[in-house]
Amino acid sequence: MDAKRPGTSLGWRPQTRLVRGGLARSEYGETAEAIYLTSGYVYDDAEQAEARFQNKDPGFVYSRYGNPTVGMFEERMCLLEGAAASRAVASGMAAVNAALMCQVRAGDRVVASRALFGSCRYIIEELLPRYGVTTTLVDGPDLDQWRAALKPGTRCVFIETPANPTLELIDIKAVADLAHAAGARFIVDNVFATPVLQKPIPLGTDIVVYSATKHIDGQGRCLGGVVLGTEKFVSEELQPYLRHTGPSLSPFNAWVMVKGLETLELRVRQHCANAAVVADFLAAHPAVTRLLYPGRADFPQYALAQRQMPGGGSLVTFDLAGDKARVFRFLNALNLIDISNNLGDAKSLITHPATTTHQRLSPEARAQLGITDSMVRLSVGLEDPADLIEDLDQALAG
Repeated sequence: MDAKRPGTSLGWRPQTRLVRGGLARSEYGETAEAIYLTSGYVYDDAEQAEARFQNKDPGFVYSRYGNPTVGMFEERMCLLEGAAASRAVASGMAAVNAALMCQVRAGDRVVASRALFGSCRYIIEELLPRYGVTTTLVDGPDLDQWRAALKPGTRCVFIETPANPTLELIDIKAVADLAHAAGARFIVDNVFATPVLQKPIPLGTDIVVYSATKHIDGQGRCLGGVVLGTEKFVSEELQPYLRHTGPSLSPFNAWVMVKGLETLELRVRQHCANAAVVADFLAAHPAVTRLLYPGRADFPQYALAQRQMPGGGSLVTFDLAGDKARVFRFLNALNLIDISNNLGDAKSLITHPATTTHQRLSPEARAQLGITDSMVRLSVGLEDPADLIEDLDQALAG
């Protein structure tokens, strides 16, 4: 490959890929990537239109199928992730849904980790069975449960690691080996770790999904998602599904994601540094009864975190002494940190999972995952950590 052509060389180091990957300048030679706000495209003649629809001409047809700005985001994500191909979609849940629905059929079997975001659980437990797909949930860290569940005939395996909101980790390589031995494809939702902190594909993952809404945008502006995998999977299974069902990413949102990628590594490193300081403060506070942060030596899966992630991430989860009313008083007393169910933002955000992100789960299901009424999930932003600690301290004192 010609290393001088932007977006074509995997020889570039990660930060260079984040800034230069996929850049396709127009005849105007713009410095910033262009936004191609167009729904359709014109052709030189009828013959060219026919060739485009027959996939014999490489140009664009309709922005539901592809768009130059969206294409820049997709190529930059491929360079960052080390994937052969990708397709960007309208949201993270559109990515999860498409990654599964494009390949399963009635009679197939899907095995997933139990600790999943509430909407992911909905797809696995309620949506897929409507179409004749059998689904099984297992405790993600328990390899014996994976061995028992991964029988021949399993079509897909789906996990998120770290999990929302408990930050539970799964050994990606070990589960990938088990999935492949059963003839299944392995899908990893890597949103909490980001492609900066965790690389699922070298560990054996077939398909990676992201909610680009989180750290990739990083400033709470736009929704977006992306699915990455092999060229064969993307072109033969994913692309036809997206083409005909239409969960398209808008060119403007794609442009925001492209610009977000330029600073992703810098932001994630600072998120991790800030979160580590905040986690140490919370761990020592008498009102905190349990603290979960993968970057701390007291994290239950610290050894696995060290193998898979060169940083603890931006999320800190903790339990407070007392009931839901006590937790709500704490949340309402915060002055700097905002109550919001989003994460990965430059601003620090906090939520009560039992009544927000995981409220649709039964009390029994939440208890099985360790999600209590006293648990809160803190997404540590880019503020000065001393200010965050002061805000937490005064709210905890109340």
